[in-house]
Amino acid sequence: DFGFYKPRYDFESSLRYKAELDRIRGEQKALIKNKRAAVCHTEWTVEGSKRKGQQMTNNNLKLMLRAFNGESDAAIAKVKYNNIEAMEKRLIKSSEAINKLSKQNNSEITQRYLNLKLKELFLVHEYQEQKQQEKEEQKRIKEQMREEQKALKEIEKAQKAAEKEEQQYQQALERARREMQKAQGAKQEALNDKIRELEMQLAEAAVRKERAISQAQLTRSGHVYIISNLGSFGENIYKIGMTRRLEPSERIRELSSASVPFPFDVHAMIYSTDAPGLENSLHKAFDNFRLNRVNQRKEFFHVTLDEIERVVRRDFGSEVEFTRLSEAREYRGWFWGQKHRQQLCCRYRRDLWKDRSDGGPCGDQWHRWAGYPAHRP
Repeated sequence: DFGFYKPRYDFESSLRYKAELDRIRGEQKALIKNKRAAVCHTEWTVEGSKRKGQQMTNNNLKLMLRAFNGESDAAIAKVKYNNIEAMEKRLIKSSEAINKLSKQNNSEITQRYLNLKLKELFLVHEYQEQKQQEKEEQKRIKEQMREEQKALKEIEKAQKAAEKEEQQYQQALERARREMQKAQGAKQEALNDKIRELEMQLAEAAVRKERAISQAQLTRSGHVYIISNLGSFGENIYKIGMTRRLEPSERIRELSSASVPFPFDVHAMIYSTDAPGLENSLHKAFDNFRLNRVNQRKEFFHVTLDEIERVVRRDFGSEVEFTRLSEAREYRGWFWGQKHRQQLCCRYRRDLWKDRSDGGPCGDQWHRWAGYPAHRP
């Protein structure tokens, strides 16, 4: 009733669609070969000859099929998600028009052949949709692989840095201990303080090193983030994504610089030893609220932060910290700047119209001052 296409087939892969499409086209060829795609219900004679009458009938049926197949091929080539019903009607009307023109010869395109062409139309449409979905899935997998490669490089870099730092503190601690053996009095006290400080720094470096090693070993560990972009998408639009970076804020900065006018605000950053599983669970929980129901790679949902928080706390624990305010600093700064500019424009325009009767500046000057093209009546 609302123009949504209901799939007639439910195949899992484009290969299955392709196989069914080949089968349907094979049936069409078989009907044409067996002269059952278009038929004549009268045995005509020409100049008293049945052979000439049969030749005339065959030529007429060929013309009918060529005309109908031409219309069918054009409709099938143009079929898309938003015109599938129109293309279906086009095929049916084409068959009816050709049959009406051939009525005086008692010839027609058979209903079976028309049904096969309609099946081809639906299959081609669903085949294209399935191929697009598989293409998007491949993009998602490749993007995930790139993200994981970045995460692994970051982890390796952090591990090397932690090992180098640990080595530097260890060497500094050994030097301080050697000096301690020779020092006396105040210098000895200063070295004691320095040794305690180095021991603390060495312990912290060891913790960072262990963290990097464990992160590398836990291949599914990472952070699930919940972010918004008030200036770009409006209120109650949230992106729920996942990153395995040691510093998840790096991923947010990347997203903020990727074709959006304003940076994202972070509302929650949830660490999980199974980040892909957590992300997938949240996506399923809010699947009915996706902004883009066709492309599953677009992880934006039209929900309130209260709903997201309720699901997270119910299913994944109450220790997650949420930030409720969308700071949107750059957007709010732009918004109030625009509002102030509009107020100035209105005030200046009133002054221009007030002075116009006294030979003051014309409206074109206001348009140029306001940054708009000059007015043309």
